[in-house]
Amino acid sequence: MGALDRYLDEQLSRGRAYFSREDGLQALGSSPEAFSAAATRLTKKRRLASPRRGFFLILRPEDQVAGAPDPVRWIDPLMKYLGIDYRISLLRAAAFYGSTHQAAMVFQVIAPRQLRGFDIGRHRLQFVYQAPAAFAQLNQPDWLGQIKSEAGFAKVAGVELTLLDAARYFHKAAGINGVAQIVKDLGAKADPRKLAKAAEHYENASVRRLGYLLDQTNHVRQASALEPFARQAKSMKPLDPSVKPLLESLAELHEKDAKWKLVINESVETDF
Repeated sequence: MGALDRYLDEQLSRGRAYFSREDGLQALGSSPEAFSAAATRLTKKRRLASPRRGFFLILRPEDQVAGAPDPVRWIDPLMKYLGIDYRISLLRAAAFYGSTHQAAMVFQVIAPRQLRGFDIGRHRLQFVYQAPAAFAQLNQPDWLGQIKSEAGFAKVAGVELTLLDAARYFHKAAGINGVAQIVKDLGAKADPRKLAKAAEHYENASVRRLGYLLDQTNHVRQASALEPFARQAKSMKPLDPSVKPLLESLAELHEKDAKWKLVINESVETDF
């Protein structure tokens, strides 16, 4: 058994299924060339996987079928390694809070920097950018929850942020009908006061979109908390901005919701 093999076993015995290249080099005292050769060998044997250059996951036998552990077990140390704050949100967060319709085929992370997504084994990670100023205001303990795994804790958007993120990044949340289903499933769990406070850091049109969907799914208290944002609006916005009318004149045929100042250019359906 090689030195790197023994190091992996030691890490696992301490409950750590990951390490950085720098940590490995320091622990083993080997040359960079020897370390790279050993890491390449163990990657081919499916004992190691690398989601980002210089950061390694140690694969236990039960992880090898999927090609990597569930990202919830290593997203926190990976983001700490990269020096970037984060929160798990959108479909994965919705599923965590009980939106059982959301078969989260993608692990979505919101971050204040543009990051390229990647596939590792059977897992797909997608990073969604939020402007740093808004991110810094929102990514605070009061707005966040934690997902626990045997490897520790990972930051997840609270219910209120999950709803607002889904309304803002609806194209990443299975479209407007996907968002409607999340709102239907989770709306009652949102604290109206916290929802309104967090909404101050989102675009007004996104907040109105969420308010309309809360109304449509009979979450009256939560919808009422967002009504002041609709009263501030200066113009009508489409419920679904991704839908483009074939002719400008056809836009006039759509129903308009005066309360939320939205053009209802897409019918909303949920699995009740």
